[in-house]
Amino acid sequence: MKEPILKAWETVVKPLILRPRAEQVAALCVRQKEAEKEVLLVTSRGTGRWIVPKGWPIDGLNDADSALREAWEEAGVKDGKVSGEPVGRYTYDKFVGGGLAQSILTNVYRVNVGKLAKKYPESKQRKRRWVSPKEAANMVTEPELKAILRDL
Repeated sequence: MKEPILKAWETVVKPLILRPRAEQVAALCVRQKEAEKEVLLVTSRGTGRWIVPKGWPIDGLNDADSALREAWEEAGVKDGKVSGEPVGRYTYDKFVGGGLAQSILTNVYRVNVGKLAKKYPESKQRKRRWVSPKEAANMVTEPELKAILRDL
């Protein structure tokens, strides 16, 4: 009886508890509209909730450029200048196969948007919307992301 419990501990429970937190990158897409700043939000593909474009770091790109690529793929940012350093971080739980939650640390990079494309890789899978930072903070669910948006 002791051996199956030990095996379960070593192969399932211990790796779940001790695994490092995964990291993603996000693009905080911003434009200046007259005297006001606006933030570009997109819907998630799964639940349709409002988020900032985000994803896994891309091999061959640094994190800032990976965030810029996510802004293109998910929101159609055609012309954008990305900050070299994150403007903040937030965590959220990503639900993976079997309903298990994986804690994700997301580094947020500001992208000053010049132009948006009408057609982009995920244009048929997501909606996008320009809103004030205050409205964006009310639309997203992650508390730390809300704070980043309110500080904008």
